Amino acid sequence: MKSSKPTGSFAPPEVQRFILPMTLSSIAIMAVLILEDVFNEAPLHINLLVYGLIIITGTVINHFVIVRTADFRETYGWLNAILSGIGLGLLPYVLPIHLHEVAYILIPFGVIAAAIVSGRPYAYTTLFITLILNVAHALGSAESFPGLLAFSIPFIVSFIIVEALLYIKDTTQQHIHRLETINTVSRQIMLSLDKEQTILLLDETIQEALEADTYFIGLLRENEIHLDLFYDEGQYFSGAKIPLEGTLSGWVIKQQKELFLPDLRREVELEGVGIFVVGKEKTSLSWMGVPLTAPNVRGVISLGSYRPNAFDSADMELLSSLAQHITLALDNTIQHAQVEEQARLDSLTSVYNHGYFLKVLAEQALESSATNTSLSLIMLDIDFFKQYNDTYGHLVGDRILKTLCAAIRHHIKQTDAVGRWGGEEFVISLPGASGAQARQVAERIGQTMAALRIEDREQRTIPVPTVSQGIALYPAEADEIYRLIDLADRRLYIAKERGRNQIEPEIHDWESNHHKKMSR
Repeated sequence: MKSSKPTGSFAPPEVQRFILPMTLSSIAIMAVLILEDVFNEAPLHINLLVYGLIIITGTVINHFVIVRTADFRETYGWLNAILSGIGLGLLPYVLPIHLHEVAYILIPFGVIAAAIVSGRPYAYTTLFITLILNVAHALGSAESFPGLLAFSIPFIVSFIIVEALLYIKDTTQQHIHRLETINTVSRQIMLSLDKEQTILLLDETIQEALEADTYFIGLLRENEIHLDLFYDEGQYFSGAKIPLEGTLSGWVIKQQKELFLPDLRREVELEGVGIFVVGKEKTSLSWMGVPLTAPNVRGVISLGSYRPNAFDSADMELLSSLAQHITLALDNTIQHAQVEEQARLDSLTSVYNHGYFLKVLAEQALESSATNTSLSLIMLDIDFFKQYNDTYGHLVGDRILKTLCAAIRHHIKQTDAVGRWGGEEFVISLPGASGAQARQVAERIGQTMAALRIEDREQRTIPVPTVSQGIALYPAEADEIYRLIDLADRRLYIAKERGRNQIEPEIHDWESNHHKKMSR
């Protein structure tokens, strides 16, 4: 049903094997007719002899020579259809009256062979020419309705058999095409470790293999289904979400069952489930959904149509197979992303590690240069942290490190970055921030730390260590990231020398360039 690929392939080996019995049967029938006429006591019918030999020779050449090559692809179909029609149309004129019933076999054979080898238009060309040439003879010899009915039988039979065979052929080729599509997309998807690329491949596959007005892939996040891919009548929607409760997709996810609704004009007999419209303000009249379930994936893939009964069991089978492949692929991409993310992060504090922070900082510096904006860097160190660890233990010290990182995240933007530089030393990058704005962030981090309440294992309140911070500005003060880091580090140690719990430079050092503080 849905494949757009042409179905009239030119006599592939399986087609040759299919028409071989008809070829041999046709040759045998013509040979028997000739022999019967030769050995009959009645006078020899020269027309039948010549006709039979021509048909046998042409059939042999056609099957064993022409259809085994593609050299005649452009002209063979129509030439064969016309010659076959003429040959079949002459049957009543060359066959003795008592053998006219043989046409009931030979006409369907010829038309069916044309349909299988070349396709529907060629088969009906053969049938039409045969009918036209037979009409004159039929009108002259048929004296009653039964006679006309007998005349029409081979043409009716030919039509029915051709349509049945072509339907089977189209269905078979469609099934093969779908299997090829599944195999192709599965290989491509399993090679992809990028989520966006995986979803793009799924999109292309649905467009090629299925006919749907709307489709989406939704992944469950915090009791909502986020549509990572959503197509609706020629338009893609981004950021769409649907509720888990009370929707068809939610039912599929919660029940972990496939759902096939060929006609939504009928009431959906699912308790607590109704029709939820998303995208364009139109309601699907056919719908099917398949759950996506893996250790890191929980979601649904759904197809809809604005026509009732637009999908069949083959479509559902294909969607189910696609869902299995896309589930595995998405699970792989998520696992890969998690592994990559862990490789970027410090194992204790979950901020960027030293190496990855440098990579992020280099990218931010390039963006800063391209947009002619500033980039501020804060180097931060916990004061007397070794003594703190020695006094209260490393478990308390680890809690302080995690708490500090949480405080930093609270005061920076999503576009900013924080990394563990080593031990108790951290570094914070603030794209687009001036020196004064960076100092405000540093002050807020210090104030948050000072306000914390920390307890030891005996639930006793213990003092919270202070932090010292140094700030440097790119590109105004340093036009290369390592010089920027070095400058921020030197200023950090100046802050420590000034007595710790300090920020360097002091605020008046920025005021010459920034007359008033700007809130971040």
